[in-house]
Amino acid sequence: MSLPTHMRALHLPTISSPPNITLQTVPLPTVVAGSILIRVLATHITHKSHKTYSGITGFTLPDNAIPGGGYAIGRVAQPGPDTTSLPVGKLVMVQPFLRARDNPDGVQAVWGTFDGGIPPAREWIARNWKNGAMAEYMLAPLENVEPLDEERLLGPREKGGLGYAIEDLLQIMVQLVAYGGLKGIGLQAGERIIVAPATGQYSGAAVEVAIAMGAGQVIAMGRNGEVLKRIQGSYPKGKVQIVPMTGDEEGETQKLMSWGPVDAYIDISPAAATGGTHVSSCFKALRNYGRASLMGTITEGLAVPYATVVWKSLTIKGQYMYDRIDAQQIVKMVESGVLRVGPESGAEVVGKFKLDELDKGWEAAAKNTDYGKIIALTP
Repeated sequence: MSLPTHMRALHLPTISSPPNITLQTVPLPTVVAGSILIRVLATHITHKSHKTYSGITGFTLPDNAIPGGGYAIGRVAQPGPDTTSLPVGKLVMVQPFLRARDNPDGVQAVWGTFDGGIPPAREWIARNWKNGAMAEYMLAPLENVEPLDEERLLGPREKGGLGYAIEDLLQIMVQLVAYGGLKGIGLQAGERIIVAPATGQYSGAAVEVAIAMGAGQVIAMGRNGEVLKRIQGSYPKGKVQIVPMTGDEEGETQKLMSWGPVDAYIDISPAAATGGTHVSSCFKALRNYGRASLMGTITEGLAVPYATVVWKSLTIKGQYMYDRIDAQQIVKMVESGVLRVGPESGAEVVGKFKLDELDKGWEAAAKNTDYGKIIALTP
């Protein structure tokens, strides 16, 4: 592959409101050991990224960076000197959970979203991985790049392929976050699990991932009845049951328990869900020895009685993102057809935008915050 010396990329001088992002021509990144150069085909545009770059979320990022998380689909443009199995042109997924190789449990960051907050993480990101996917090319850590079976994923159905488009594959990385939480509590085939709330991008993905993992039944809880019904309609009758959030804690609890014992509960609540009754309702609905995975950003203390946790022998596990092996496994699930993406999963690409159309992309993302709505940046 003949490579240019420069590339087009968006530039974020610093977090500000509104974000002062401009399109610039910058030198192509230099590949070194442990890295790989990716030609970006598609990456996510989310309303949350606009909030991050505006300073609303409170997350910190380095100055003078290329924005965009590591959520990207692309092709290998130049392997690093220690790359052994990713040739030029290979279709790959770049996933965004960054961990220092010499201290993976202590120095962590979410690419293009949060630089870790502690000095070692912030310095590490600023020196190495401050530039994200909103560019024609991106330099990625080798361990964050997952190979994809292009013939299987993009090939026509009549020839054994799954017929997906490049942009459909962006859903895999949303599913990956949910998979990290579900695997963390050991979701087993045949179990009944609550997903609450279930109408956001990540929480909606938790429904489809739970079913792909073999859940016997998913109870999807949320405020948006229309989205809940859309999710329910994507699966065989009885596979997904829906429960509205009403603010009536006892009523919610009884409804959640009406289909039988509840084995597990996953929560990916946004900060806006702070103060809701659903957390307490879901904990009360768990059977003895039930498990809960907490992955959201609620800003208050846990609304569950101490005695309830003890008497019911509950397991509560916080989960920050996922493990690398989870990324490998989620790709296998999609390639096998066990886990769906694209229209069959209820997801759809509702907009595609170029680098110089980022503002339009953010406008589209702000109008499409529900589960399954993909806004793609295609450099």
